[in-house]
Amino acid sequence: MMRLFLTSIIVFILSSCGGGNKQNQGTGLSGEVKIDGSSTVYPLSEAVAEEFRNVESEIRVTVGESGTGGGFKKFSRGEIDINDASRPIKGEEIELCKQGNVEFIELPVAYDGLAVVVNKENTFVDYLTVKELKKMWEPAAQGKIKTWNQIRASFPNEPINLYGAGTASGTYDYFTEAIVGEAKSSRGDYNASEDDNVLVKGVSSDRNAIGYFGLAYYQNNADKLKLVPINDEDDSNGKGAILPSPETVTNGTYQPLARPEFIYVNAKSAEKPEVKAFVKFYLENAPVLANEIGSVALSQEVYNLVIKRFESKKTGTVFGTGKTVGVNMADLLK
Repeated sequence: MMRLFLTSIIVFILSSCGGGNKQNQGTGLSGEVKIDGSSTVYPLSEAVAEEFRNVESEIRVTVGESGTGGGFKKFSRGEIDINDASRPIKGEEIELCKQGNVEFIELPVAYDGLAVVVNKENTFVDYLTVKELKKMWEPAAQGKIKTWNQIRASFPNEPINLYGAGTASGTYDYFTEAIVGEAKSSRGDYNASEDDNVLVKGVSSDRNAIGYFGLAYYQNNADKLKLVPINDEDDSNGKGAILPSPETVTNGTYQPLARPEFIYVNAKSAEKPEVKAFVKFYLENAPVLANEIGSVALSQEVYNLVIKRFESKKTGTVFGTGKTVGVNMADLLK
């Protein structure tokens, strides 16, 4: 009985003095933060949300993945606080936001390299050029480019089965712009999905498959897939075929399939203490979490500029043309 009495006193003293789990009690804020959008940015936002929940347990954070375009539709109607995006906002989406009286704060959060992958049993693809990828994916290929040996004579006369991002995906927009030369310019007879996990499953179970999606999804499924080096034939410095990695994405050698990732924050939502706390936490923890989940962290210089942009409530986009191929984020944000 005396031992139980002493234990009760110790627990009471610890709780009165702020002991126990005080480090996980956060600010005491409550409320909800709604996020949707890009499946490519989803792993980073979900990782941030998970860490944030450990600190602010009374704030409910939900993260969906309806694709960049699908997310922007919800965002423009004021249905969500934050949209994950694997490309900059488009002119028509800006117009939808105006119609919905939604102002937005554009915040780059990481870099990503698009991974081109084939089935693990594929022994003949050692690398691909941008020209070869274009030959596979351009609109003129529809119904005509059907076998691997049409891409390169040394490849076998076997069916070529394509897996790629759905048309609502920012990954689709970026890949077509970088490879074909025009966003949304693609053949339509391929296996499409906004869910990258569906594409991973498709390529890993089809020995004649080739597909593309965010680097993080390859790294999380490297045992099931074969990563293909890409040779940018427009690059005259002789680097040859390059594999995507945190290093090659950061130093700009993996081209043209390296790109920035974003979150777009509803400016009115940013006035809410719970949303403001979440975004602040996101930007402070993105450098570490991005690398952990397979994305590539921005430089600290860029993160500092992004934090300043959010704190000053700077609305609008820095991408006048919407193009991201080969951009310098620090220069744009300055």
